[in-house]
Amino acid sequence: MPKPDELIVDIAALVETGQSNQMSLTVVTGGAVITGRLAPEAVWRQRVSEVLTDSAHLGEFSAVFDTPAKEGGPPTHLHFHVARILQGPVGIPETGGMYRVAIEDVSAWTVGDFSYSNH
Repeated sequence: MPKPDELIVDIAALVETGQSNQMSLTVVTGGAVITGRLAPEAVWRQRVSEVLTDSAHLGEFSAVFDTPAKEGGPPTHLHFHVARILQGPVGIPETGGMYRVAIEDVSAWTVGDFSYSNH
């Protein structure tokens, strides 16, 4: 098992302790490029739960995300919101989505998010 990059673990830990959702990050994981803002896990879980609760077909899954995040030890995942998977000239979804990425699966990263322009 690869050892996660200490810098990205520190960034994730700071997002968790500061309860901030303003840190933009772009990562490469499994060949996909994901760009967006990081959120504390508790905030991310709450938002996913709200989205599922509002769904006529997926409401029963919202309780899975209502459980508190496990505490102790360094973060193991990045929790993105308003995030997009970059594919060719577009970001999917255009409005941004909610993604959870294992830190150990990140092969490259940079601070900031990318967006496309037709200029």
